Amino acid sequence: MASSAKPQHTPMMQQFFRIKAKHPNELLFYRMGDFYELFHDDAKLAAELLDITLTARGKANGEPIPMCGIPYHSADNYLAKLVKAGVSVAICEQIGDPATTKGPVERAVVRVVTPGTISDEALLDDRRDNLLVAIDRCDETYGIAVLDIGSGRFQVSEFIGDDALQGELQRINPAETLYNEDNIDAKLLEGCSGLRRRAPWEFETETALENLTKQFNTKDLKGFGCDELTVAINAAGCLLDYARETQRTALPHIRRLLLELRENSVAMDASTRRNLEIDTNLNGGRDNTLMSVMDCCKTAMGSRLLQRWLNRPLTNIEQLTQRQHGISSLLEEYRFEPLQSQLKNVGDMERILARVALRSARPRDLSRLKQSLLCLPDIQSLLSPLSSTIIEQVSHDAGEFPTISALLNDAIIDNPPMVIRDGGVIKEGYDGELDELRSLSSNAGDYLLQLELRERERTGINTLKVGFNRVHGYYIEISRLQSDKAPAEYIRRQTLKNAERFITPELKEFEDKALSAKSRALAREKSLYEQIIDQLNAQLAELQGCAQALSQLDVLCNLAERAESLQLCQPKLNEKRGLDIQQGRHLVVEQVLETPFIANDLRLNTDRHMLIITGPNMGGKSTYMRQAALITLLAHIGSYVPASHAEIGIVDQIFTRIGSADDLAGGRSTFMVEMTETANILNNATAKSLVLMDEIGRGTSTFDGLSLAWACASYLAEESHALTLFATHYFELTEFDKLVSGVANIHLNATEHDDNIVFLHSIEEGPASKSYGLQVAKLAGIPHQVIAQAGEKLHLLENGDATTTKTHVINEPAIEIPPSKSSTPIQSDLFASYQPHPAIDSIADLDIDGLSPREALKQLYQLQDQVKNT
Repeated sequence: MASSAKPQHTPMMQQFFRIKAKHPNELLFYRMGDFYELFHDDAKLAAELLDITLTARGKANGEPIPMCGIPYHSADNYLAKLVKAGVSVAICEQIGDPATTKGPVERAVVRVVTPGTISDEALLDDRRDNLLVAIDRCDETYGIAVLDIGSGRFQVSEFIGDDALQGELQRINPAETLYNEDNIDAKLLEGCSGLRRRAPWEFETETALENLTKQFNTKDLKGFGCDELTVAINAAGCLLDYARETQRTALPHIRRLLLELRENSVAMDASTRRNLEIDTNLNGGRDNTLMSVMDCCKTAMGSRLLQRWLNRPLTNIEQLTQRQHGISSLLEEYRFEPLQSQLKNVGDMERILARVALRSARPRDLSRLKQSLLCLPDIQSLLSPLSSTIIEQVSHDAGEFPTISALLNDAIIDNPPMVIRDGGVIKEGYDGELDELRSLSSNAGDYLLQLELRERERTGINTLKVGFNRVHGYYIEISRLQSDKAPAEYIRRQTLKNAERFITPELKEFEDKALSAKSRALAREKSLYEQIIDQLNAQLAELQGCAQALSQLDVLCNLAERAESLQLCQPKLNEKRGLDIQQGRHLVVEQVLETPFIANDLRLNTDRHMLIITGPNMGGKSTYMRQAALITLLAHIGSYVPASHAEIGIVDQIFTRIGSADDLAGGRSTFMVEMTETANILNNATAKSLVLMDEIGRGTSTFDGLSLAWACASYLAEESHALTLFATHYFELTEFDKLVSGVANIHLNATEHDDNIVFLHSIEEGPASKSYGLQVAKLAGIPHQVIAQAGEKLHLLENGDATTTKTHVINEPAIEIPPSKSSTPIQSDLFASYQPHPAIDSIADLDIDGLSPREALKQLYQLQDQVKNT
């Protein structure tokens, strides 16, 4: 596309090119009448993404100009599709008056819609945060700033290392990511949505400090506790500039900077978050996740807060205990139920108030805000009998706002139109001037009829009538025969063949009011609407505090309801190292099973910090490990947990090494992915970490895999001392408990019936007695001939004949799987204790210097006999 206006272009296209040159990376929605038009490459891309017709308008350099358009009144639907595709759009409106403008009407970009800065209700997922992120780096330290423009929440944090960065990005799941192109490796950001490279100068510390202190009206950032986090401040400065640039207005709802310290939460890397399926399943959907089971919140902002809690479990026992007490008080006499009934009527106050601050709130936003505030007195009365620190704080922060409630109740009709543009939003009786203008506009006919009757009666002229035309406006018409009877105050306006038309001062005054009444009524209504927005902004901070309190109350009520419905128990939290879970359950699996879930116990502590888990595939090892992690995670958000009893020691990190897949784009095999994740665990796990390791070493040869599994288990048990669940099919590892203290064996039980396997899914102490691999393969549908041949080979291997070349012909009848002669699976014992050969001891005892040649030859013969006979 041409980047500058050329003489051969029309004035309108010259204007388009001037504006487009300032927004080369966005689609330009160029307002023309009732449409937004797009031209050239913008039109081609929009037509493809929106599936609309690509046409042409005029010519440029002899070539037709590609063009497409969308109606302005349905622009939100099209914007939603573009934003979902990661495309940014510059909205260019007509700001000049066509009546007074020569040439093209003046136009300007009024806002830029990007994936991370949208606030329009139609463009947002109401149950998920829509986050804008900026990232900077200095040496190994990453600084990250996160803004939710839909609520005004602005956070910064710093951490060290690529793994930590990727874990944070997995947690945050940004809609748009800004990064310093000078020092951030874009490969680390693969999978992030809306990547935007930014110039290094946008991350300058001095500029960032100036912008941030100006935004918060402070001298420095010490009050926020982040004045020394230079890298994070750089990112925050870039992010704030970008938000201002896109919104083209002040951002009064961004009032403070929140510092997130990594040590205050349970760290989870990207792999762990993915494996635990906290809010996204392995297929990228939302079904069958922890969030899908735990979220019965009544408000959208409550659901978003719950998601943040689940993705950032805390380590502060006092804070977690307060949440538990809040849930406990709500469970008493089912007090959460009437509160949830009230919360159903509360709208998405967080996002409504953000639009109020951005002055983009629509009439229905104010109507929903009114309904929400009208619920506050009933909510406060339901909270008053509850004795809990967190509930009392919620009650205090929520308040009641009688003045604002009365204002909105008096001013806004119950079911307002979508936009203020067409009027009909302000209630009758709220403003006398508006009522008069509306009356003039709607009752003009009645007034003219009354005037006509009155004037006929006063003047005695029976041919007198009141009329209107577009040229002369309102008039009094009298027939020519009676025109001489017109009163003196009648002023002749037009002479016709058979009649005379007059105007009076009264009719002129009415005309001036009536002709402009509708436009003046709309102008007055818009002015009153802006005044209401101003009054709301005057109490914006308090209203935002109310929204936050109600979202927290919604989450607590939700957790109380889930505790009651799902039969959860209140865990005991402590600083001791360990987990003691009785009758623990996997909440998500439990919901999809048609049969009762088999609950199991788990005991980890200082004297028993590693469990070697064996058992058949499909026996439940992975479920057992995941449920341990999910129970721990729920305890660390203050929730009740799926168990009959639980004592949970605070953990600092949760790691999982479960399942794997190729990283083809990154050039990494399945085994490489497995080893990379394992390396991260071994390098970062501490004695207070919970580690889940599932079948380490399966992606390589048996000996290599077994060696790696043994060494990893040894390192976790003897160096890291992490609380570890280590599932394996290498039965050699079941001997590990005899060599290292703090290690124990458990297994998932199964049994055979009529040559079929039955999974009991119950945990028992000690190692498994059998692998059941062939039985599971049979369940999977492996052909009978293959199963039979595998059974033969297994029999030979268990009897030590691993080198036989005998094979079974596939077409022969199937052979039953031969039973093992031993109750314990036989595998090569790579780690058996080494017993030196007796000949070596004999050599070691020889006094070589004292031997004569004959004695030396004699000893040599004796050693040869010793070797032959052993």
